[in-house]
Amino acid sequence: MGFNCGIVGLPNVGKSTLFNALTQSAAADAQNYPFCTIEPNTGRVVVPDETLLKLAAVDNSEKIIPTQLEIVDIAGLVKGASTGEGLGNKFLGNILETDAIIHVVRCFENDDIVHVNGKIDPIADIDTIETELMLADLESLEKQIKNLTKKAHGNDKDAIKLLADAEIIRTNLTNGTPARAVHDIDATPFNLLTAKPVIYVCNVDEASAATGNKFSSLVIEKYGATAPVLIISSKIEMEIAQITDPAERKMFLDDLGLKQSGLDQVIKTGYEILGLQTFYTVGPKEAHAWTITRGMTAPMAAGKIHTDFERGFIRAEIITPLDYIEYGGEVKVREAGKMRTVGRDYVMQPGDICHFLFNV
Repeated sequence: MGFNCGIVGLPNVGKSTLFNALTQSAAADAQNYPFCTIEPNTGRVVVPDETLLKLAAVDNSEKIIPTQLEIVDIAGLVKGASTGEGLGNKFLGNILETDAIIHVVRCFENDDIVHVNGKIDPIADIDTIETELMLADLESLEKQIKNLTKKAHGNDKDAIKLLADAEIIRTNLTNGTPARAVHDIDATPFNLLTAKPVIYVCNVDEASAATGNKFSSLVIEKYGATAPVLIISSKIEMEIAQITDPAERKMFLDDLGLKQSGLDQVIKTGYEILGLQTFYTVGPKEAHAWTITRGMTAPMAAGKIHTDFERGFIRAEIITPLDYIEYGGEVKVREAGKMRTVGRDYVMQPGDICHFLFNV
């Protein structure tokens, strides 16, 4: 598994249409009325990986197992969601289970599709969602502060530190600053909605897919310095999803002046904001891509395959994809002296091909 993103936004901004396109399915009921998504829809898409395919070709691997992106389409939130308006707290809880948030913002005009607030105003829409998430975080944090205060009175050192951090985050939330923007404070222990990395997706009309428009420019101007802002047309993505031939898909994108699909943009950006990278295990039976966090050591990476690998880690043999492909597999790489043996302190590099040795 790679990572998990939750798609959020106001009703009728194109969330379910984008979900359908990104997951190349019709799982979400994308209709022109609020709250059409009654249960969160979940889809998984393969992360495109040319390196994995080339490595598998070297060994004629029987199975190819790429990493995956899981996408959850969460029902449209409205003002008052934190107090139960619309579909309320249930769907705020669904966001807590994701690694990152894809915040879809309506940046297109269409008289046939109603806007829940009666006008197209992407900045106001973002503020509405962000406010509801911060209000929900404040409610959660207040409960945690009460518990931490009791422990702190008993001279619990960990509780004293966490309490100080919680109070700083609470002050910032009260002043309209999400937890992710509070510097020098680790918000991870508090499991807050606004601590999650966010990707803003400006859902534009087809004509604006390559260049953006006045609405997307407003989002970039206000939020571009603090978070990734992607310009995607969900309608075009639906068309791309129907094209299975890679050459034909590239031609379609070229004709529209697009360098990559919305899915590719989301995957690349998701890896960047979550600090992820890929390593490989390759052989005749299986070529497998694994997702880890940047900075992980070899034993930690081994643990992604099996906990026993980490517990009994002895050493790892590392090959670069370039050498694996150039020399034609592990045996030839070993003969050429291009394989490295590393120990417990080795920090994994993007694209490492690994053979872990362990003893349990």
